[in-house]
This record gives sequence, C-alpha cells and structure tokens, in this order.
Amino acid sequence: MTDVAEITKNSRECIRISLDEYQGHDLVNIRVWYDAGDGEMRPTKKGLAFKTELLTEIRKALSSIAVGEGVS
Repeated sequence: MTDVAEITKNSRECIRISLDEYQGHDLVNIRVWYDAGDGEMRPTKKGLAFKTELLTEIRKALSSIAVGEGVS
C-alpha cells in the first residue's frame, strides 16, 4: 500500500487515498478512516476501490463538478 493523500473529514475521521494491489490488480483505494480512541486510525467499510485503468474516467467526472455550485 502506498498512501497518496489524507484529507480531514471531521474531528474523528479522515479520507485516505492510496494505491494498493489486490489479487494481481492495481487499485486506487479511497476510504474513510476513524480514530479508534487508542491513538490508532482504523479503516471503515465506507469507501471505494477501483482499478487504476478507470482513473482517467473518474478524474474527468469529478473535474466536471463545479466546486461551490449545488447539484441541479
């Protein structure tokens, strides 16, 4: 696993983006992690993992969302 970024979601959670390998497939993993209360951060089931081949399409879709504009 290679951590790419960590984004604070709130006081107890963050979103971690990493590059992983699973059963021979390279994956982008975007997952919510939480503070377990013992100083450790642990992953939740909330998240998304997808093959790196889909990254270009996902990047295009995300970049089409205008920041600050609501969904119409």
